[in-house]
This record gives sequence, structure tokens and C-alpha cells, in this order.
Amino acid sequence: MGQQRAVIASARRVVVKIGSSSLTGPDGRLSPDRVTRLADVLAAQHDAGRQIVLVTSGAIAAGIGPLGLPARPRDLELQQAAASVGQGILVAAYSAAFAAHEITVGQVLLTTDDMVRRQHFGNAQRAFNRLLDLGIVPIVNENDTVATDEIRFGDNDRLAALVATVVHADALLLLTDVDGLYTAAPDSPGAERISEVLRPEDVAGIDISRRGSAVGTGGMVTKLEAASLATASGIPVVLAGAADVEGAIAGEDVGTLFHITGKRDTTRLQWLAYAARVRGEIVLDDGAARAVAGRRASLLAAGVVEVRGSFEAGEPVDLVRRDGAVVARGFAGFSAEEASRMKGLSTDALREALGEHYARELIHIDDLVVV
Repeated sequence: MGQQRAVIASARRVVVKIGSSSLTGPDGRLSPDRVTRLADVLAAQHDAGRQIVLVTSGAIAAGIGPLGLPARPRDLELQQAAASVGQGILVAAYSAAFAAHEITVGQVLLTTDDMVRRQHFGNAQRAFNRLLDLGIVPIVNENDTVATDEIRFGDNDRLAALVATVVHADALLLLTDVDGLYTAAPDSPGAERISEVLRPEDVAGIDISRRGSAVGTGGMVTKLEAASLATASGIPVVLAGAADVEGAIAGEDVGTLFHITGKRDTTRLQWLAYAARVRGEIVLDDGAARAVAGRRASLLAAGVVEVRGSFEAGEPVDLVRRDGAVVARGFAGFSAEEASRMKGLSTDALREALGEHYARELIHIDDLVVV
């Protein structure tokens, strides 16, 4: 067993993500047998002293049958309805499967706000830690019932990587319907499984354009993005087929292992840097751009020359130079409308013109990440 594979085998806190296609049968409906097989493996790991967080897709797929739908719905409202019906079915299936091993599960539904806003992020972190300390297996999914196209993670691969950073996981396991990353499309002549990836650029020339299954939302692109986010946060990643979950979590040479590329000092700013959908831009003068790029100061309104787009306080925005080059990303301290009124004004001028509430930074240094 290689050194990095041994790290996977010895990881105490593991986030496991499984996609819809690995949980459903040929008819696209949730397969209780597949849920049970996964729970059996994870329960054995739990009983061996490991802490397991399961990020699961499948709520919409589980709702397809009860709603009498022929396939996964495409319009948002019907997806939300299917998720509302299916989420209960999905968690009930996991609850029963883990209860057979006398293990209790807890449902955790997340939205992007839980990863973006400082207080929400802290709340999520504390909730996960308490559940794990109590011996509970958190069952995590995006809150598809209330998510919209504009505020969703987009897929559970990214969500799993972000959850791994929130809980300071020792390893992330991405389970899918293919048994790893290949040098070409898996069904292509001569395609070979890639056992280990040392750096993101090692896979730059591989065709990963194919989408996922009819019941899922992700593809190989989203899995590599998730692997990049997690490994940059100091978390090793294994991408493997759902059928190989036992070997993958045991550190065997199955799937594809992604080596860590960064340090384990990640906060929600990793989400901001790698996965957030920005809502607008704040154009900086030269002095503000230099200060932000050097991580020397918060962004003050005096250094802003233009505000573009529509965003609310707490939402991600790009900080750009006059030539359009992105300097950093940050969580806006004010809405776009407020920021437009504040631009170019000193703190004293803000206090006099707009009131004490506005006499502070547009974006605090703790809410900025240089890109």
C-alpha cells in the first residue's frame, strides 16, 4: 500500500459522497438494495471507530416514482416538488439501513448561504462536530426544495468538497458510476485507469466532457473541480466506483487517488475562491487594488470607482482593476445599491453623508481571498 493510500486507510474523519446514478435502478427510482449495500460498508467503518459524513444525492430521483414522472424533471419547480417528496423517502431508507447496525443518522440540508455567510458557516461547523461527537452519521444533501438556479451549489460533488473543508475531514471519497479517472473516455480503445494524480495539471489533456447519467447532475468535470478544491485544502481524495467503496475506503488501489496540493488551514474562503458564483464586480483604483492584492487591508469605499451587477450584503463579488483583471473575491458588506452610493467616499464622509452604519469597510479583510 502506497503512503497516500495508507493515509486514506487511517483517516479518522471521512466524507463520502455518492451520486444519484449509484443509488437508483434501471428505472431511475431509488434502489433500497443499493442504499443498504452502501450503509453496510459505512456502518462497518463507523463501528471500527471512524467518523463518517455521507453526502448523498438522490432526493429528486426518489421523488420521481411517487410523483409518477417518466424521468428527472427539467423545470425548477417540478425538481423542487420531487425533492420535497423524495428527501423523506431517501432519509427513511438510510435510517432503516443504518438502524440495522444500531447506528443513528441525522439529516443535514444545506444551501449556499450556509457556506457563504460567516455566521451560517460557523453554525454548520458546530452542528457537524456535535453530531459526530455523538456518534451520529450525518446524511447531507443540498436543500433542493428551496434552492434556485441562482443560489444552488449545482451538484453534490462541490458540496461534498465544501463539507469536507467544514468538518476538517481527513479524506474525501467520491463514489460514482465509473471506477475512476481514465486516460480517455472509459469505453475508448486503449483507455487506462489513472491510479494517482499528483497535480491538477496532470489531467489537463484528458477528455472529461461527458455529462453524468440521466438521473444525476454532475459529470467528471464537477468531480475534478471538487477534487481540486479538497486537495487544495489539504484533504486527499479518492474517486471510485460505488461498487468499490469497501476497497477505496480501506486504501486499496482502486479508483483514482488525488494527492493533496495545499495546507489544512481552509475556511469558507475556499468556497469563495473555487466554487462561488459571483453576483457582481467592484472596480478598484490602483491603490486599493495593490492593497487588496497584498492582503494588507480591508476594502474601503474610498478605493472604489465603480460597482457593477446586482448583489446583496453577504454575497460573493469579484474585485477587479480598471482593466478588468480580477484581483480578489470577497463577501460584500453592503448591497450593490448601497455600495454605489458609498464609492469614493472616505469613512468620515460616509458617516456624515449616510450615517454611522456606513462608516466601515465595504469588505472586511477576513472576507477577502486573493485569486
